[in-house]
Amino acid sequence: MNSSRKLQVVSPVPADIDIANSVEPLHIAEIAKDLNLSPLHYDLYGKYKAKVLLSAFDELKDREDGYYVVVGGITPTPLGEGKSTTTVGLCQALGAYLDKKVVTCLRQPSQGPTFGIKGGAAGGGYSQVIPMDEFNLHLTGDIHAITASNNLLAAAIDTRIFHEASQSDKALFNRLCPVNKEGKRSFSDIMFRRLNKLGISKTIPEELTPEEVKKFARLDIDPDSITWRRVMDVNDRFLRKITVGQGPEEKGMTRETGFDISVASEIMAVLALTTSLGDMRERLGKMVIGNSKAGEPITADDLGVGGALTVLMKDAIHPTLMQTLEGTPVLVHAGPFANIAHGNSSIVADKIALKLVGPGGFVVTEAGFGSDIGTEKFMNIKCRYSGLTPQCAIVVATVRALKMHGGGPDVVAGRPLDRAYVSENVSLVEAGCVNLAKHIANTKAYGVNVVVAVNMFSTDSEAELNAVRKFSMDAGAFDAVICSHHAHGGKGAVDLGIAVEKACQNVTQPLRFLYPLEISIKDKIEAIAKSYGASGVEYSDQAEKQIEMYTQQGFSNLPICMSKTQYSFSHDASKKGAPTGFVLPIRDVRGSIGAGFIYPLVGTMSTMPGLPTRPCFYEIDIDTVTGKVRGLS
Repeated sequence: MNSSRKLQVVSPVPADIDIANSVEPLHIAEIAKDLNLSPLHYDLYGKYKAKVLLSAFDELKDREDGYYVVVGGITPTPLGEGKSTTTVGLCQALGAYLDKKVVTCLRQPSQGPTFGIKGGAAGGGYSQVIPMDEFNLHLTGDIHAITASNNLLAAAIDTRIFHEASQSDKALFNRLCPVNKEGKRSFSDIMFRRLNKLGISKTIPEELTPEEVKKFARLDIDPDSITWRRVMDVNDRFLRKITVGQGPEEKGMTRETGFDISVASEIMAVLALTTSLGDMRERLGKMVIGNSKAGEPITADDLGVGGALTVLMKDAIHPTLMQTLEGTPVLVHAGPFANIAHGNSSIVADKIALKLVGPGGFVVTEAGFGSDIGTEKFMNIKCRYSGLTPQCAIVVATVRALKMHGGGPDVVAGRPLDRAYVSENVSLVEAGCVNLAKHIANTKAYGVNVVVAVNMFSTDSEAELNAVRKFSMDAGAFDAVICSHHAHGGKGAVDLGIAVEKACQNVTQPLRFLYPLEISIKDKIEAIAKSYGASGVEYSDQAEKQIEMYTQQGFSNLPICMSKTQYSFSHDASKKGAPTGFVLPIRDVRGSIGAGFIYPLVGTMSTMPGLPTRPCFYEIDIDTVTGKVRGLS
């Protein structure tokens, strides 16, 4: 890549934000030029960011794709094992050292973890996306657009219930279809979607019978069935359960509801899984918010708001172009939490990137958390909708996490690591490799070549690292590579880049899914649970009721998106290694019908995280002289 540059690294490695601030980013037009991206196909957002327009794909649609690589990991500690860092470091190696066309596809970070416990997601050390502060904060406003559109729909739901409660069918209909200046009534375009759904072919409001007027105008939403919640992009545990409608004007129409974090919104999942503006419009309109009292699903289009949601999302559909510290290109798009939603960057970004790099180039896309969550959902949900097939899957491992899985003391964010994690203990590492073996086996089952990337820390010994590499190969990995990209940038991941290229060139099997879509919801849930090591599944009464309802409504052919803890193959975060024989408890089952999946809630999984006693925001401030952000990690 013409714009790639080699870093001048220092030791010990400075703070992430200090490294990020020490490198002057290239103008984003230079990054676009290296990709042969025409100025007609991107819009500048300042000097260092640009929105790549979907028209870029249309122009290149007949070009052959590059190699497609997905990055997952082992079951992490609460500190994270450097999966984003490895993704970035690999791409820096491919682009700046191995002279390959490469694009990194990353999810946009949520401000919840950025200000909470985990910090940002720009990578770390000498393998980062820059400007790091812009990447981790507002970026180009996509998450704000999701928040606004999600909450518009939430407002529409409660408002419709409010107005229906106080009006007759005729009055309601007359307000929905008011007389215009010429004294005539007409249906708006979106209303024809509801009329068609009801089997009403009439196009003039006055022609509807009283019975048809009632069917059309009265959604009759069952408040107890509503699954749509308000969202905000902050960890705020006190909003998990709230009561709305307490003002005097609401006439006592209170309803218990709650908030999710914005990245858990179905609209975020729609953004990540959509393939075009038209497809996004259809998906947003089909989102089910609850049922009528007769048990019929109520959609955003029934509420008349699907078009408005799309308008709020019209800019968010375009991926954001950024760069790494070494000047290689990055597409940032979507940000669904992997333990709540499907946890992958967008299909749109991946498809555009595969065309931009072309034959022999590489697109490296990140899946959230371990292979049991992010990679599983990448294969069974994302690849189903995209039609894309990865040639290689990376499993990121660390000695630290393997020691934890081997029986080491708890790793707690904000506390110093126990001595076991900073002194040599090969037997503890070997004991923890059962977790790595399970991730390798689960990933290989999809028919892709698996490369283990051992993210090296300064406290790791050569004997420990070699033990991980040997175990990986014995467990069936295509290759296993020790990486030092955090300390050395792309130079520290060159061997990984070479291994990935060989893996991509030696694919011998087609992509295999974990389950067929035609089997029942329960059978699909149980197939995934079995892949975790569970002996069975236990359903609450609420889960049983929801499964029966979604089946009756015709949604049983959708893939499954398990919402569970990222800290264990099981539902219990304290069960490390590769637990077996446990029964997986399904607390509830919800439907993201517009996005295109059913998501069971496993155990006590929350869709609104909370803040710890000492959140990351204690470290974050601004230099009021230079305007530089300090303390982001």
